[in-house]
Amino acid sequence: MKFTKLLTVFCIGLGGAALAHGGVKNEAVMARMNLMTEIKEAMAVLGEMAKGKTPFDAQQANRASAALASHAAKMPALFETPASDPKSEARPDIWLDWPDFVAKASDMEKAATGLDTQSLDRLRAGIGALGGSCSACHKIYRIEK
Repeated sequence: MKFTKLLTVFCIGLGGAALAHGGVKNEAVMARMNLMTEIKEAMAVLGEMAKGKTPFDAQQANRASAALASHAAKMPALFETPASDPKSEARPDIWLDWPDFVAKASDMEKAATGLDTQSLDRLRAGIGALGGSCSACHKIYRIEK
């Protein structure tokens, strides 16, 4: 049940991201926001399966997990250059503790790569670590709006 609560909080937190995209003028910030939306969508696929809201589909879960690993690998490059926009939810702390931010992106990539999507029980067993990697970064590096 802990993973369900963590995943729910994560999805709610990202739910407003789509609304925040309107009016973004900085292209670098928009690229980061688009990546986060793609992460939200892939997490939603896994979360809906894990919660039993959609039928388990190993191939779809595997694609979502692979997408998350790919997205996590892209994060450092998209955030490397400090960029701001009034709509940005990135805290300046990202660039003040860059090695930690990169480590957290790597943790997410490892959690996504290591997620076992062969069965619903295995997905449920591993999704908490994946959601935890997202939450660990958001607690420090995301502005709550």
